[in-house]
Amino acid sequence: MKSNIESDYLKLLKDILDNGVSKSDRTGTGTQSIFGRQIRHDMKNGFPLLTTKRIAVKTMMTELKWFLRGDTNIKYLVDNNCNIWNGDAYKKYQLMICNAVDIDMLSQQEFIEKIRIDDEFAENWGDLGPIYGKQWRRWEESDKHIDGVSYFLSNGIDQIKNLIEQLKTNPDSRRLMVNAWNVGEIDQMTLPPCHFGFQVYTRELNEIERYVKLVELTNRPLFFLDYGDGDVKMKEFMKECDELNIPTRAISLMWNQRSVDTFLGLPFNIASYGLLLEIIAKEVNMVPDELIGSLGDCHLYSNHLEQTKEQLTRQPMKLPELYLTNVDILKGEFEFDIQGYKHHETIKAPLSN
Repeated sequence: MKSNIESDYLKLLKDILDNGVSKSDRTGTGTQSIFGRQIRHDMKNGFPLLTTKRIAVKTMMTELKWFLRGDTNIKYLVDNNCNIWNGDAYKKYQLMICNAVDIDMLSQQEFIEKIRIDDEFAENWGDLGPIYGKQWRRWEESDKHIDGVSYFLSNGIDQIKNLIEQLKTNPDSRRLMVNAWNVGEIDQMTLPPCHFGFQVYTRELNEIERYVKLVELTNRPLFFLDYGDGDVKMKEFMKECDELNIPTRAISLMWNQRSVDTFLGLPFNIASYGLLLEIIAKEVNMVPDELIGSLGDCHLYSNHLEQTKEQLTRQPMKLPELYLTNVDILKGEFEFDIQGYKHHETIKAPLSN
């Protein structure tokens, strides 16, 4: 039975509180941690935007556009008031100029403002290295040897473009994957990818599923097919489905995450991959089916424990609906409207980076 993502998420929080072991971490904060969990969501149950606290939808959308455009410089994020990578960019800046002569170190606030107003400064100091966008859209290809001569493709491999092409030409492939964990470039990244890859899976819709989509699209009453002319009617409905370009396939997405900041980061990751699934489905005319998170080190930072307990006291609400328009995944362009998003208030917690 397919689950509701919020139910799985709250169970995961409780699992960490009840069974987590104490571990040190790179931030020096300390965590409670468990390993190897999975969360699932049937997309028919609504868009996976958690309701037991408010999720910053615009921030999530801006970061995903940044990834899809192949960008790795925080200038685009700063210009769109998305601040989640500011600390990582500033740390890189500090490390690069700490031994420099005759350069006064800016505060983080001054650094971000200069990124905003000074394009040349942003070009020099705003890049985070070959992180997600670079790997998704320009994975460096290894040397190719043709007739004894070595060649290097400077443009790299566009994994998103390849994925879309494969979905259109070979949707049953088991190689429908995008990977961000490039071992040859990890040392050049400001932060190695936490969610390091995703895979999609498609299946054919049966006639009943296509008929239900037809009913939804045309806003007509549901016709029961239990009578003698059911087969004839179904053939008519399938012909109409074809004429209206009703999808013939459903698509699911599973992402893999090595490090899971379960209180602050995971709700954001859930919504981001839910949106990515919707975008891919729209691009290739399929129906979003199931969203799955395969999670490694699931942890709560020691300064998030009380906030987690507060969230567990809250009752989930009905999930919202997502409506996408003007999708062009290869340009990183889309517009969306989220309707019916009712949620509990934000629970503030410090960011550990």
